[in-house]
Amino acid sequence: MSGSIITGRGDSGETDLLFGRRIGKSSQRVAVLGCVDELNAALGLARAAAHDEEIIRLIDGVQAQLVGLMGELACVPEDVPRYAERFKGALTMEDALRIEESAKAFEARGIRFTGWARPGAEGSMMKAGLDFARTIARRTERETWILHESGEPVGEAIRLYFNRLSDLLWILARAAGDDA
Repeated sequence: MSGSIITGRGDSGETDLLFGRRIGKSSQRVAVLGCVDELNAALGLARAAAHDEEIIRLIDGVQAQLVGLMGELACVPEDVPRYAERFKGALTMEDALRIEESAKAFEARGIRFTGWARPGAEGSMMKAGLDFARTIARRTERETWILHESGEPVGEAIRLYFNRLSDLLWILARAAGDDA
């Protein structure tokens, strides 16, 4: 059996990043990482309530991307090339464009903005979960921009990804069947 998850290393207000780097828990990078983690968990709730195999597969793919993205964001800027070389998991512009393509494909089914969403009004846990995940994706996008504008560059693909993902999640919450 491996060692305990309880190490006490974070008791001083710092946490580990990849490649042996330590950073303050109050840093903007840790805030972004926390948002991505929350987004992944919210997607897990929506996925667990889903019955539509197409939506389940889509959420699964997004969750897999978020895990890789957390690794990339858990690097200080100078370690990102090292991460990309070692893990081959850096988010690309193509990933952001695939999210947009998925959103457009669902939108083409007749999904249109007809007013503000009232999450949970339809009694669907999956739809409410997708709306919850959408709000976290928007917060993640804002926090990512704050990190980028603070002088710690965040790639354009990552910045666009959260914007497109929040749109996709809004559309999915409207597109999901009534039995979802």
